[in-house]
Order: sequence, then structure tokens, then C-alpha cells
Amino acid sequence: APCGNKGCSINYRRFSTILLKEKKTKIEIENAQLKLKNSEALYQQLKQQIHPHFLFNSLNTLKSLINKSPDVAEDYLIKLSDFLRTSVSAGNDNIVKLKEELKLCLNYLEMQKIRYRRALQFNVDIPEKIYLTGFVPVFSLQLLSENAIKHNALTNESPLQIQIKYDEGWITVINNLQPKLTTETTTGSGLTNLAERYKILSGDEIIIRTTAIQFSVSIKILRNENSNH
Repeated sequence: APCGNKGCSINYRRFSTILLKEKKTKIEIENAQLKLKNSEALYQQLKQQIHPHFLFNSLNTLKSLINKSPDVAEDYLIKLSDFLRTSVSAGNDNIVKLKEELKLCLNYLEMQKIRYRRALQFNVDIPEKIYLTGFVPVFSLQLLSENAIKHNALTNESPLQIQIKYDEGWITVINNLQPKLTTETTTGSGLTNLAERYKILSGDEIIIRTTAIQFSVSIKILRNENSNH
């Protein structure tokens, strides 16, 4: 021991243990801060991907509707305005109440319903208690719904069916699988981005299932708006 006696040796070991614990705690805090910054960066990246692409398609749809059906175009414009208002109100939050994300997602789906009519069908089965108390990453359900529309064919004869349902702490977005023969150009990073954000925020993986006739993605409901695994 540095001072040459038993008592001093014990005190030295205790002091060293305290220093190691403090160092470990400091490292854990720094890692958590880095993960949070990474999560925020991923969210901003996703937000930048969604808005320009979405607005470009929405304005093209609105232009087409104005020429064909002014009344429908007005309804579409109201829903677009509500969608943008809701998405902007999310600010820079990574996590939002499930109720808010669901509103964002339904605004999006209702707009697409105006565009595709009978070729798109959707329904939501989530208990009120769940969507009033749970949290999810912002743009998560909207992204999953958009992916279903982006990658599948929609026709009156074979409509795309999207279901958003709750089961034992998880929200699942399901669609019948009918891939487009040609798909629009995409980086394919949206789902990867969501999976990475989920891992950082909660420590959980998203669950992706594919069968011959169905595709689904399940995300776990978060219980804390400040979740950061």
C-alpha cells in the first residue's frame, strides 16, 4: 500500500473503487448523450427525406385533382394543410404520443384515399387507452403506411389493404403483398432509419415479417416520452 499500513491500504482501495465508478458513470452518460444526438440526427434525416418527396407528390396530385374535380381538390388541400400543421407541430421531438402519430398517419392515408379511391382500403384497431397513453417515434406509422403504398400496386380490382392494429404492447402495420412491376426510385433507407432510431431509443428491434401474400412491420409502444435506451 502507498502509506505502508493496513488501514491506509483499505482506504486507498475504496478511493480507487469510487474513482472507477465515477469514471464508468461519466462514460455511460457520455455514451447516452452520443446515442441521443445520433437519434436526433437520424430523425432529422428521416424528416428531410419525407417532406420534399411527400410535398412533390402531393402537389402533383393536387394539380391533377384541380383539373378533374375541384371539390375533391379542396378536400385534399384541407387534409394536406392539416397533415403539414401536425407534422410541423411535432417540432424536433423524437418521440410523440401515439395519438398524435396516429393522427398524422390517418391524415396521410385519407389524402391517399382521395387519390386512389377504391384502390386503397385501410382500418385501425387500437384501444383508446393505448393511443392516449403510449408513445412512438415520430413519423413511424406514417412511414410504414407510405412504404406500403410506395411498393405495391393499387387497383380497383385488387385494392391495397392496410391494417394498423395493437397486440400486447406492439403496433403492427400490415398490408397485402402485391409488388409493383416497376417501383419509383428510392434509397430504401426509411425502414433502416426507423430500425436504427428504435434501437437507440428503446433498445428494441422492429419486427419485419414477409409471407407470400402479406408484409408487416411491428414496433413496440414506448411508455416514456423521454425514452433513450
